[in-house]
Amino acid sequence: MSKSLKRVRAALEGHAAEIVEAGEARTAQMAADAVVCHVDQIAKSIIFRGESSGRAVLFITAGGNQVDHVRATALAGEELGKADAALIREQTGFAIGGVAPIGHLNPIRAFLDPRLLDFETVWAAAGTPRHVFSIPPRDLESLSGAQVAAFTV
Repeated sequence: MSKSLKRVRAALEGHAAEIVEAGEARTAQMAADAVVCHVDQIAKSIIFRGESSGRAVLFITAGGNQVDHVRATALAGEELGKADAALIREQTGFAIGGVAPIGHLNPIRAFLDPRLLDFETVWAAAGTPRHVFSIPPRDLESLSGAQVAAFTV
């Protein structure tokens, strides 16, 4: 088991969550098809770089939604730019394609798409490109430390 998957498993301990191997799921729709759920039940971890702080900022977005740059920048309180693979790996401990919303190496500011709260269960990357976990969205909110906020188009 990879170090990343172990960190996510440890972060989920004591919560109603299940980690499964979903196979190759490069898109939210592919992940939804793999676990047989609505695409918006996929909690995508979108990382931006704060241009002033240089810190990663996480937006946990429903699978069918996209982050609105203007709204996200307003929430973050600084201009947001593209986070490269090195920044993501250094600050979260995850590689692109398997970034989990929990279990990061370092604390991260996070925001949660309110659309995810419409479901009993959501699915998120579990630290690898092949693993996902299911969790009640309110548990995801508390475990991630995310602030529920409107930031999508």
